[in-house]
Amino acid sequence: MDARIETIAGKKLLGKHMRMSLDGDKTVQLWQSFMPVRKEIKNNVGEELFSVTVYDQPDFKNFSHETEFEKWAAVEVSSFDDVPEELETYELAGGMYAVFVYKGAANAFGDTMYHIMTEWLPKSGYKLDARAHFFVMGERYKGNDPSSEEEYWMPVKK
Repeated sequence: MDARIETIAGKKLLGKHMRMSLDGDKTVQLWQSFMPVRKEIKNNVGEELFSVTVYDQPDFKNFSHETEFEKWAAVEVSSFDDVPEELETYELAGGMYAVFVYKGAANAFGDTMYHIMTEWLPKSGYKLDARAHFFVMGERYKGNDPSSEEEYWMPVKK
């Protein structure tokens, strides 16, 4: 799997978040609670959805299926003015990211993530950086459809 390296400025995101683990996955509930409120956001930057994961231990050394993390369902906004009551703000840190285009069902990404962490990353000349990871889901995103496409942005440093 190939990656492109991009350096981006920070982004202002508006959404909802939940604590969860792989064993206690609440992703469906998170998105179900966010999507109805999304229509109230007035200052969107584009139509893409952002799924952001903030790991407490960004080096993954002791990561397991029980390890908790924070996950966000969000959209990018131009400012934090006029935030609907049900939503919260999140500032996604800018910096260098390895960007992977993932094609396949969203619920099958685990094998790809394993390959990225065990094969691509050790050979890449990059290391994980202690920032949030995120997915960008645009018009080609179709959930668990095998023809779905999304981008996975992994924070890296030289």
